[in-house]
Amino acid sequence: MTPVLSRYRRSLLGALGLAAFLLLWELALRSGLLPGSLVPLPSTIPGVLAAEIADGIWLEVVTASLAHYSVGLLLGSLLGITVGVSAAMLPVFDALHAWLARLLRPIPPLAWIPFAIIWFGINPSAAAFIISIGVFWINYFASVSAVRSVDPGYDEVARAFGQGGFLARLTKVSLPAAAPGILGGLRAGLGQGWMTVVAAELFGIPGIGQRMMEASSLLATDIVVVYMLTIAGLYAAFDFLFMTLQRRLLRWQP
Repeated sequence: MTPVLSRYRRSLLGALGLAAFLLLWELALRSGLLPGSLVPLPSTIPGVLAAEIADGIWLEVVTASLAHYSVGLLLGSLLGITVGVSAAMLPVFDALHAWLARLLRPIPPLAWIPFAIIWFGINPSAAAFIISIGVFWINYFASVSAVRSVDPGYDEVARAFGQGGFLARLTKVSLPAAAPGILGGLRAGLGQGWMTVVAAELFGIPGIGQRMMEASSLLATDIVVVYMLTIAGLYAAFDFLFMTLQRRLLRWQP
């Protein structure tokens, strides 16, 4: 039987692993094993971050990215859950859109960039559109799977108590029973949104992605790493808040 580590020990080991990685990175650069002109020293990153904050650049680009990230995440999540739940509960709707879903699903969000530019121009709306596409499909499939996996016996019990209508089954059976799966899709969408943000901003929309592109064109890899870590930190914060909310919403689970 595999031993189970306590949360404290897991956190401690995770911190030790991260510290060891940074130490090896620093030593490899200082010893000449890695090219210092292309890879920044980890010890220089805090100073670069402080300079970006002092110049007001960090707050400006983070605020810009958060704006269209939030819009894309909201639209993609709402539409994905709505369409996914509808497909799982309405056989006619599922049949009508099934081929369209199979046609569009393999197309990556970045393939929509030309249309985003044509339809919205080079502005935050285009970035929000691209982000929403990636988030949509994650929530769509998570919702379809979660609702379809609900025990049919719950519907039979609902009908026995006079709750056989669509809205009653939706609000009192399907959504509560499928909530863990739907929330799992929402959590995955949080990460997918950040993965798409940078790519959505590479064609000139103000934000973290544009700043990273500017820095990379000047070989300022230390600035690129600063914003890579910024994305990681923002995602960690969003994920922590979401998990706190999820535990509250699913406190009825054993």
